[in-house]
This record gives sequence, C-alpha cells and structure tokens, in this order.
Amino acid sequence: MSERYSFSLTTFSPSGKLVQIEYALAAVSGGQPSIGIKATNGVVLAVDKKQQSFLYDTSSLSKIERVTDNIGMVFSGMTADYRLLLKQARKVAQRYFLVYKESIPCTMLVQDVAKVMQEYTQQGGVRPFGVSLLIAGLDQGTPMLYQCDPSGAFFAWKATAMGKNCNSGKTFLEKRYSDELELEDAIHTAILTLKESFEGQMTEENIEVGIVNADGFRRLTTAEVKDYLALVLQ
Repeated sequence: MSERYSFSLTTFSPSGKLVQIEYALAAVSGGQPSIGIKATNGVVLAVDKKQQSFLYDTSSLSKIERVTDNIGMVFSGMTADYRLLLKQARKVAQRYFLVYKESIPCTMLVQDVAKVMQEYTQQGGVRPFGVSLLIAGLDQGTPMLYQCDPSGAFFAWKATAMGKNCNSGKTFLEKRYSDELELEDAIHTAILTLKESFEGQMTEENIEVGIVNADGFRRLTTAEVKDYLALVLQ
C-alpha cells in the first residue's frame, strides 16, 4: 500500500503528505550548500560550486544568476530544474517590465515562481522540481530574501542555509546573525557559514558569492572572493 502513495504525485498518503514532494526535498538536502543573509544595506548569496571533475570548464558554470538588475537567485538541488525556473523567472520579469516600464518587485517575482513550482505538484505526468531557491532583491530600497521550496511554499528569511548539512549552517547563523549586520560583515558571515557545510578545502575557485545592494545585483570576482577568504580563514 505504501508504494501506491510513494509513486503517485496526486494521491495523499494516509498521513496527509504527498510523498513525491518529500523525495524532492531529499534531492535538495543532498545538493550543494547555499547561504543567504540579509543585511541592513543589501543581501548576500553564497554557494559551494565545487565540481566533481577538474575537466569541467568552470568559466561556463555559474550557480548564482541575475534575474533582473536588482534581483539574484541561487539554488540547492538539481541544476537542470534550476535552469528552467531561472528562465521562467526572467520571462516573468520581462513581461512585467514591458507593461509597467519598471523592474518587477522581488516579492511579486517570488510569488510567480512559487506558483509555477506549486503547479507541478497537482497534476499527473509531471514531477515536482527537485530544487529549492533563494531569491534576493531590493523592494523600494528594502533588502529582501526569500526561499522557495518544491511544494511551492515560500518564506521570507533574515538568513538561512539550504542543501547538504543545512542544519549546521542554520545553527551557525542563529549564533552569528544580527539585525545590525552590514553587507561587508554579511559576506564574511556567509563564507564562514558555508565553511560549516563545506567538504574539502575552500578556495576562490570553488565558492561563488553574489550581492544585491543599492547598485544592483552582481557576482563577486574571483579576486574579491580570494581577498574575503584570506580575511575569514586566516
């Protein structure tokens, strides 16, 4: 009897769960760790982008992506699912801009992306997305950080961790986070939190950091990441 619920997306188990969504969350938990921290003057995203083979061309691989000039996104879980959702988010943002001639608010973008994810939990012939997203942006100058899960649920966070060993990351953030945290300190904290879940040696080549502030979204260069690592890990 348990297999019937386990393989069906549209049938609730007797405990009231859609088991396929539980499996999707397991895929997220096994993914590379990613961190989001909201500061007083911006938001930081950090992620482990260590590759399994040195034969990969790392210049073609990026996990923190721009959605609009003021919104960035990172993920834990299945890369292919992330690419589809990123493409959908960019389409939503562009449609909004064509109508209103201004950038879409981060909160509205999150709602639209979460709606897409939720639609994949209620019909046969599809599966839930095996990915959770952290979406960072500025709404009227106010830093915003949201997490979207495979179920379509989304939450606003001050700071959070996803992926492998995320509980260790969250515990570390609970000890280090402050409402007065500024962007520079938030970058340091994000790297230290990532270290809690990191396997192997951290270098500027195998982590990625992005920030959203009054100047918009950008990824830190390898040289900038190297400088922060030197300060944090000394």
